[in-house]
Amino acid sequence: MIIGGTKALDRLDEPATAQDDPVLQVEDLKAHLHFGAGVVRAVDGISFTIRKGETLCIVGESGCGKSMTALAIMGLLPKPAGRIVGGRAVLQGVGDLARLTTKRMREIRGRAVSMVFQEPMTSLNPVFRVGWQIEEAIRVHEKLSRAEARKRAIAMLDLVGIPSPEERYKAYPHQLSGGMRQRVMIAIALACRPKLMLADEPTTALDVTIQAQILRLLNRLKSETGASLLLITHDLGVVARMATRVCVMYAGVIVEHGDVGDIFATPLHPYTQGLLASIPASRGGGERRRLNTIPGIVPSLANLPTGCRFADRCPHAYERCRKEEPPLAEPRDSSNGNEAQKVRCWLYLDPQRAGEGTLWRNA
Repeated sequence: MIIGGTKALDRLDEPATAQDDPVLQVEDLKAHLHFGAGVVRAVDGISFTIRKGETLCIVGESGCGKSMTALAIMGLLPKPAGRIVGGRAVLQGVGDLARLTTKRMREIRGRAVSMVFQEPMTSLNPVFRVGWQIEEAIRVHEKLSRAEARKRAIAMLDLVGIPSPEERYKAYPHQLSGGMRQRVMIAIALACRPKLMLADEPTTALDVTIQAQILRLLNRLKSETGASLLLITHDLGVVARMATRVCVMYAGVIVEHGDVGDIFATPLHPYTQGLLASIPASRGGGERRRLNTIPGIVPSLANLPTGCRFADRCPHAYERCRKEEPPLAEPRDSSNGNEAQKVRCWLYLDPQRAGEGTLWRNA
């Protein structure tokens, strides 16, 4: 399969072998935004586990709840509207992040879990030198002298591949390119060697060449530091290169979850199939084809439909789909042998319709 012009198996680096120890366990997490009488169910009961050394990718369209999931885990939901209303996010050695006080979360954030945001220019302080900002992240969590923290900050700039790190230490964010600013954000995120790093669309604003460099850097640093990575993206090419496992998210819920090889080889949910079919064909010698699209838009998270949230866009929805929301479970038709793969679709879970999703996929 060709993904964005790159073979799905042509990975930037082989991911570190995942250990059995769960670094993060998210169980039925719900994060809602409250506006007057309305409620936006941005994250509406999602569950997943990230093990030591692995990369879990959350993929989906804009507005499906990917970024809100990361913000909920980090304790950065917009206040006062955003709040966690249910579920748990248990970080190894720390406990349930959803139950920590604001003060305790500040102590954890940056030391045990850190985040790289999509646009570094809005995350870095424009009036402070980048070296000082790395140094500050270190001194907040570790009892180091100013000289020791400065030495560590310069070492981090060198680690993330910024040339002349002692000179760049003195630079302001506007004096660096977009790729260098993102490297600075990664340096800040890894400065205290957290066990888990979250990256929210870290390459979206960068050109293709710089994107590849940043992805290689994330993979290398993850292997060197032993950190686990939760990567949020809408780019299936990034998923193919980076992921160990994949969660496909739609309208606040996970609709499919499995190993990256299974997701690309045998996508089950109609939404996952639609995403993969929407990728432009390779420019090689293959036959040209019309670009497929998924009709419609993601429903409003403040006014979700009854039943399956994808039913209005699915060409194979039937009566039960519009009345009853399916659970996320292993398909009844397990002939593909992917026992770990789970799907939220009646085409696989309804005993009267089991297997029809497979027929549609192969059509």
